[in-house]
Amino acid sequence: MKPHTAYRRLVRGVFCLHRSSSQRIAAMLVTLSLAVFPLGVSAATRTPPPTGAHVYLLRGVLNIFSLGLDEIAAKLRAQGIPVTVANFVSWSSLADEAAAEYRKGGLRNIILVGHSSGATALPDMVARLGQLGVPVKLAIGLDSVFRTKLAGHAERYINFYVASGAGEPVTPTKDFHGALENIDVQSVPGVGHLSIDKSQIMQQRVISAIDAVVFSRRKEVVARHRQSPEPSASEQTANRPEASASARD
Repeated sequence: MKPHTAYRRLVRGVFCLHRSSSQRIAAMLVTLSLAVFPLGVSAATRTPPPTGAHVYLLRGVLNIFSLGLDEIAAKLRAQGIPVTVANFVSWSSLADEAAAEYRKGGLRNIILVGHSSGATALPDMVARLGQLGVPVKLAIGLDSVFRTKLAGHAERYINFYVASGAGEPVTPTKDFHGALENIDVQSVPGVGHLSIDKSQIMQQRVISAIDAVVFSRRKEVVARHRQSPEPSASEQTANRPEASASARD
């Protein structure tokens, strides 16, 4: 039996338990793993940057196979981007949290990243946010462990998968609104199911896609400001209160 086949069966079993409402069992499993491998759920400051963005990263089974997401999170925080890292079983509560922040007006760009079971949970999170009337700006899956169907609203959904391994493409439904890209990365050196999140090449591809979203609006604002002509001396004089008063006299 190939190693990825055994791993895939393990992941499928845990994920299916979760999706069939056996959340208590999954929670006990995760709690047990935390005793040995602390989750280290972390979030950057609650105050969003000018772009109003927040990145949610979902780990896979037992929190021990997706530690590359922690490296991605550290690199994003270094750029001032708020980040939350959590296990995939938290996707529903994270969706509710993101929706609440979106309604307050402080969060505009919701970005999701998941590895393994975390990638498999992304379509569920997108659909949940869609039900709450909240769009997803960008979602990136890293080798979803079995074929999933996509609904809801994601402006851009990128599914990186290893066709020769455990990964599967994502299939859009008629209820999906947005752009979906299934990208086979089996030719990327050193990339497999358990290493795709740790690959420096793949991490850079993920971060570049996120940066394009987070900093594009900031660049547009700066560009518009630079293109706006400075008021002339006569216009500045005319706009001064004393000048207006003199004109009335």
